[in-house]
Amino acid sequence: MRIGKQDLAFTAIATSDAHTITVRGHDLCSELIGRIDFTDYFWLLVIGSRPDERQRAITNACLVAIAEHGLVPSVQAARMTLAAAPEAWQGAMAAGLLGMGTVVAGSSETAGRYIVEVLEASRRSDLRTAARESLEALKASRSKVPGLGHPQHSSGDPRADTLLALADRLGVSGEHVACLRTIADLAPGIMNRPLPINVSGAIPALMLDAGWPVDAMKGIPLLARAAGLVAHLYEESQRSIGFIMSHQADSAIAYDGPPAGASATATGSE
Repeated sequence: MRIGKQDLAFTAIATSDAHTITVRGHDLCSELIGRIDFTDYFWLLVIGSRPDERQRAITNACLVAIAEHGLVPSVQAARMTLAAAPEAWQGAMAAGLLGMGTVVAGSSETAGRYIVEVLEASRRSDLRTAARESLEALKASRSKVPGLGHPQHSSGDPRADTLLALADRLGVSGEHVACLRTIADLAPGIMNRPLPINVSGAIPALMLDAGWPVDAMKGIPLLARAAGLVAHLYEESQRSIGFIMSHQADSAIAYDGPPAGASATATGSE
C-alpha cells in the first residue's frame, strides 16, 4: 500500500558518496568541521544558509536562556529513568525530551503560533484591536495566554527581560516583539491578574524577528534542553538522586483509594 506522495522525493539537507559528505551544499570535512561553530551549523542545517551576526547572537542567547531551569518535570523524568536503567542514556534523554509539551519548555512553539495568529489578525484591523479581541476570546474560554505568566517569576521573568533587552540592543526587535509587548500590555487588565512576559514568549518573538520559521520553533527548546539533560544525566551517574526523588514523591502523596479488602467485601455482599 502506498501511503502519501512517494514520487519525486528529495532532501536538500545532506548526501554522501565514497569520497565526500555534503551538508547543505558544503563539504563537511573541508568546509564545516573546525570552521563553523555549532549554533551556525544548527541554523545552516535547518534554514539552509548561515546566520548573520545578529541571528547568531539571538539564537545563542535563546539557547542559553532555556537550557537549564532546575529539577523541572522533564529533568526528574530523565534522572529517574537513568536511576532505574543506568545503561540507557538514550532512554533517559528520550524520557526528558518527551516531557516537553505545552506547559514545560515546549510552550515556545505555542506562544510563537499565538504571536503569528494575532499578527495575522492585525492585518485586518490594527495590532491593539487584534490583541484585545484575542485576549477577550481567551478569557471567555478560560484559556491561558501563551507566552505570559510564570508560577515562580510572578513579578517578571528575568530571562525574558534580558532577551528582549538584547533584541532591542541588536536591532532585532520587529513586529513579533512588538506584538508580544502589546499582548503583555493589555493582558493584565483583561485577565485581571499580573501576566509578565515569560521566557517561552520572548524566545519565539526574538527568533521569529530574527528569521526563524515558526514551524521549527519547538526545535529551539528541544536542542537547548538536550544540553541541560546531558548535564543532569552525568550528575545522576555520579551522585544519584533519582530514587530519592521517587521516595519523596511516594512520601508526599497520600493514598485515598478504598482500604485493603474493600473490593473482596463488596464482591461478597452482592
